[in-house]
Amino acid sequence: MILKVNVKCLSRNIQINSKGIQMQPILEIKGLSKLYKNGRGIKDINLFLNKGDIYGFLGSNGAGKSTAMKIMTGLMKADSGDVIIFGHSVMSEYEKAMRNVGCIIETAESYSSLTAYENLRQISRYYSDIDIKRIEEVLDITGILKYKNEIVRNFSLGMKQRLGIASAILSKPKLIILDEPLNGLDVEGMVSMRNLFKRLSEEETTTFFISSHLIHDVELTCNRVGIIHEGKLISEDYTVDILENHSTLENYFISEVDSNGRA
Repeated sequence: MILKVNVKCLSRNIQINSKGIQMQPILEIKGLSKLYKNGRGIKDINLFLNKGDIYGFLGSNGAGKSTAMKIMTGLMKADSGDVIIFGHSVMSEYEKAMRNVGCIIETAESYSSLTAYENLRQISRYYSDIDIKRIEEVLDITGILKYKNEIVRNFSLGMKQRLGIASAILSKPKLIILDEPLNGLDVEGMVSMRNLFKRLSEEETTTFFISSHLIHDVELTCNRVGIIHEGKLISEDYTVDILENHSTLENYFISEVDSNGRA
């Protein structure tokens, strides 16, 4: 089956410095492929993120989102292609590539027998510049400061997700990669985390790569959207441009998937 691909050139978002020199993207995915024995996986994914982007990686369950993100963060080897973060290959320069990256892949892992505070304290040991003030700050902005001394095994799924996000932003990374970060959150939690991502992007030029199947949240959060379908990136555009031509991101998504499914 031949897929009809509608991936726009998004060069207008490329950063230019004061000397007129094109700046290197924060993240580049080049020809990334990984196929499993059952024929599923990802096929020739190409995309880039510039500083301050909030990129929504949108697709149905099983479309290949988590596979791509596991490869991006070095948790899985690709069959071909490369991932470049801050100019370094995840495949050959893993430590340099991941030095300024925070992430949650699939589930927000934590030590269930420790408190929320103790979990972040453990993570802080890997960094030289994280103090108690920073730990309490991220607990506060993720809405769980008042629960900091509670054992994590007693947390709800949403509270564990908040703790995972707190862990991901603890070191003030320049790039944050989040796999379904709003899973398990109630409406208030979703709104709070969406606002947090947008604030970090605007005030600290933090770059986000967020996978999701929650179309409404992607529409409200991300400035750029890529649609992955059956392992291929079938469409990519700016959210503002999508909404000029479609009433909702959901309509755009359905249109693109239907169009490629018939090809």
